[in-house]
Amino acid sequence: QAQLVESGGGLVQPGGSLRLSCVASGRVVSINTMGWYRQAPGKQRELVAVTDSGATNSNYADSVKGRFTISRDNAKNTVYLQMNGLKPEDTAVYYCYAHLRTSWFQRESDYWGQGTQVTVSS
Repeated sequence: QAQLVESGGGLVQPGGSLRLSCVASGRVVSINTMGWYRQAPGKQRELVAVTDSGATNSNYADSVKGRFTISRDNAKNTVYLQMNGLKPEDTAVYYCYAHLRTSWFQRESDYWGQGTQVTVSS
């Protein structure tokens, strides 16, 4: 099996920055899409940003375009989310996502991290 472990969340003032990291470990033979979703209290989980295996194509939620940047280091099986200009409405639990393969004899599957809390407040 594979595991996704996030880090980098915390409390930040409005206008501040945070950088989230997520490492895929365990039985990982290839990773396709990687990205980030978030879920605020009382709301559904929503896409924040995702990127393809070559990090050449990325999609962002309209609400974070121009403020957040997704990147990945394939040698480290790691995806990052640089968050600048944070707003109180960005407060949520942020989940790492990866569509990956744990064996060449199996299909790719979706994996999720356990989440990291991001709180934007003065």
